[in-house]
Amino acid sequence: MKKFVKIFVGLIGFIALIILCFVAFVFLKWDKKYDAPYPELAATQDSTLIARGKYLVYGPAHCAGCHNTTERMLRVDQGEDLTLIGGAEFVFEPGVIRSRNLTPDMETGIGKLTDGEVARVMRNSIGADGRPIFPLMPFQNMSDEDVVAILSYLRSQEPVNHFVKPTEYSFMGKAVLALGLIKPEGPAGTPPKSIKIEPSEVYGKYLANSVANCVGCHSPRDLMSGEFIGPKFSGGLEFEEVPGALFVTPNLTPDPETGIIANWSEEAFVERFKAGRVYEHSPMPWGSFARMSEVDLRAIFRYLKALEPVSNKVEKTQYMLEVGGSN
Repeated sequence: MKKFVKIFVGLIGFIALIILCFVAFVFLKWDKKYDAPYPELAATQDSTLIARGKYLVYGPAHCAGCHNTTERMLRVDQGEDLTLIGGAEFVFEPGVIRSRNLTPDMETGIGKLTDGEVARVMRNSIGADGRPIFPLMPFQNMSDEDVVAILSYLRSQEPVNHFVKPTEYSFMGKAVLALGLIKPEGPAGTPPKSIKIEPSEVYGKYLANSVANCVGCHSPRDLMSGEFIGPKFSGGLEFEEVPGALFVTPNLTPDPETGIIANWSEEAFVERFKAGRVYEHSPMPWGSFARMSEVDLRAIFRYLKALEPVSNKVEKTQYMLEVGGSN
């Protein structure tokens, strides 16, 4: 019996040592810094590019919705062109991710950052301080012209002094960072210089993957690291935006049995987006997407219809839960 107790105590001590070593590793290694070249892209005062940037920011790229306070996000969703003062909080298992102030304010915004530093955030998910950015922005393969357009619009805003608390990571989030599961992601190859704006599958692929982030929400993902864990565009990602309301993203592939738009016409697709929000707490940025041009919407539809069908039945896209219970 004494031998058994001795072995048991030794085992407990060994496990405790492993845990202590892991905790020490996390706190020593989570705050990693990364480096990547600064894109040689610069803002311009060209009115055409500024207009394109504004369209992207309030439309398909939906920057204005995320980079505002919660109250202002609702107003942007309803069609107001509010400056991007930041402050939205996104609560995930890794922690509380806060959107930054993107106005050219010198103290609290991007006024002191170079165009290259801002472009590197978009292209490589690396902040000005060298820390990795949680993979919520899919702009790594955005065209040079569109990156410049967005930079130009951001610089054209009125500076607003609005302090936003830094992102705060939980212990699990810090562990993921320490293990390198959240790390900078650069372009897949060389991003295009420009993209032809037309209702084509090519332009639709660009919008769905590199601008509007349809792929990011309509694909199975590990919400701890942001990694894709299933067929892209097959749906099934869960969002509980408010307690009691669970939203599940539908399958966007043209699978005839489980794809939500498999039997939609192009006109029905365009009309649905132009109609805007139906469910109050849907995580879909309907207000921004309702501003999209018909050319962009038709391009996305044609790309989605050309995808490889994936059988993934999403029973419902909206569940009303009892708080503290299950659906």
